[in-house]
Amino acid sequence: METLTHPDQNGLKCKDIHICHNTTQIHVGGPGVTSGQHRQEDFEKAPMHVAVLTYLGFGIVTLFGYFRDFLRAVGLEKRNLAQEREEQKEFVPLYQDFENFYTRNLYMRVRDNWNRPLCSLPGPVIDLMERVSDDYNWTFRLTGRTIHNVINMGSYNYLGFAENTADYLETVADKARHYGVGVCSTRQETGTLDIHVELEYLVARFLGVESSMVFGMGFATNSMNIPALVGKGCLILSDELNHTSLILGARLSGATIKVFKHNDMAYLEKELRDSICSGQPRTHRPWRKILIMVEGIYSMEGSVVRLPELIALKKRYKACLYLDEAHSIGAVGPGGRGVTELFGVNPADVDVMMGTFTKSFGAAGGYIAGKKELVDYLRSRSHSAMYTSSMSPPIAEQIIRAIKCITGHDGSTEGIKRIRQLAENTRYFRAKVKKMGFIIYGNDDSPVVPILLYMPGKVVAFAREMLERKIAVVVVGFPATPITEARARFCMSAAHTKDMLDEVLHHLDEVGDTLGLKFSRRK
Repeated sequence: METLTHPDQNGLKCKDIHICHNTTQIHVGGPGVTSGQHRQEDFEKAPMHVAVLTYLGFGIVTLFGYFRDFLRAVGLEKRNLAQEREEQKEFVPLYQDFENFYTRNLYMRVRDNWNRPLCSLPGPVIDLMERVSDDYNWTFRLTGRTIHNVINMGSYNYLGFAENTADYLETVADKARHYGVGVCSTRQETGTLDIHVELEYLVARFLGVESSMVFGMGFATNSMNIPALVGKGCLILSDELNHTSLILGARLSGATIKVFKHNDMAYLEKELRDSICSGQPRTHRPWRKILIMVEGIYSMEGSVVRLPELIALKKRYKACLYLDEAHSIGAVGPGGRGVTELFGVNPADVDVMMGTFTKSFGAAGGYIAGKKELVDYLRSRSHSAMYTSSMSPPIAEQIIRAIKCITGHDGSTEGIKRIRQLAENTRYFRAKVKKMGFIIYGNDDSPVVPILLYMPGKVVAFAREMLERKIAVVVVGFPATPITEARARFCMSAAHTKDMLDEVLHHLDEVGDTLGLKFSRRK
C-alpha cells in the first residue's frame, strides 16, 4: 500500500488517500453508502447487427450528401444554406464544416419532425398547426388546418401544472393585474418585489436549505452563475452527459475542466485523487477549489445521479458539489423534493442546489439554493442578478401556487396526488415498454423514458407514423446524442390518464412491429 503526502488548499492532505495496488475495488467513504443503494438503471447495448446497420445507414446518407454537394458545386442543384463567400476563403470560417454538412444533407431531409407549431396549451392533449413543405423541408407553409386532440408525450409537464383551469390560475391573473407582466429592472436596482422575496422563502423552505435566489431564465441560472463560483485556478469535474448550460457555464468560468464517465464513481474518485495529488498544470500548485457538477435526472438518458456515493466522495476529498435538479425537482421523491428526498440524504450536504421552474412547476426561470453565505455572495456577483431583468410577477405567482399545492399549504391534497400519479404512470409505462421488447434507458423512477431507435431512417419513420396516429413524440439525434444512439424521448405527466397511456402503448406496439424497433434481447 502506498501513502501520498502532498497537501492542498482544500484542507485535505494526500496522506489520507491510500492506493491499493492489489485490488480494483474502489471503496467510497461515508457511513452506510454502498453501490447496492443505487436504484435500478438499465443501459442495454444494441445487438451487433443493429449497430452495423446504423453505421451503414449513416455511411450511405453521408455518401449521398457528398454527391449532392458535388451537384451544388457544378450548379446542378440549388444552394439553400449560407456559405462562405469566395473573397472570404482566407478568413477564419464562420461555419464548422461537419456541422454544416450534417445540417444541409441529413437534418434538412427530416426537419419536418422538429419545431412543429402548437396552438394550444402544452397539456396532456395538444393541437398542432398543420404545415407542409414544397421544397423538401427547406421551407414550410401552414395549411390553415389544425390537428386536434394529439396526445402529448414530449412536454416536460411532469406534474400537470401546464393548465388553464380558471380556479387554479385566479391568483396568477390577480398578480398580473396588480404588478403587470414585466419588472423592467434588474434585481440589483429596482427589480426586487415582495413577491420575489416570498418565492425565495418558499423555495428555501421547500428544499430544506437556508436560503435561495430565483432567476428569470433556467439556462442562464447555470451558465451565468457557475462563472461566479469558480474561476482560474479551480477544477471542475463534470459528468460527460451534463446539459449544455452546465458545459457553457464551466467554459465561461475559466476553470480547468475534466470530464468523468457518466455516474462512474470509481472513475470520479481516481480523477479526484490524481488531481489533488498532482495539483494545477505546470505549477502543481494546489487547486483553489474543486467543484463536482452533476444532474439529478439526465434528460437524454433518464438516469438518476448516484447521490449518496457522490456526497461520500466529496466529503472524503473536501470537494464541493453542484447539483442541477432541472428534471428531478418536483418529479421524484415522496414529496416532490427531488433526488435528495429520493435517496434520503441531507440537503445541507449538497453545496449548490440548482433547479428550474420550467418543467414540474409549469412556469419559467430557475433557482440557486444552499447556505445563506452562498446566496448572499451570488446576489452581488451573479451576472444573472446584475444584468438581466427580474422574473415576471405572474410567473413568480405561478411557481408559488405550484409549491403551495405540492406541499399542501393550499389546504388540499392535490399536490401529493399528482406526485403519486406521476410515479405510478412512470412505473406503468416503463414496465409495459420493456415487456414489448424495446430497448429503453434510465432509472425506474425517472419520468424521462428514452426508447432507442438507432437507425436514421427509422427515427424519421417512427416520428411520422406516431403523428399519423395522433401521438406527439420527441425524437432526438446528433448532436444532442451520440450519432449512433438516436432515440425517441417520452416524458410522463401526472396529467396523463391510464386510457391515454394505454392508447399510446397500443400504437407504440404496432409501430414497433411495423418498423422493426424491438431490439431488446431481454424479452
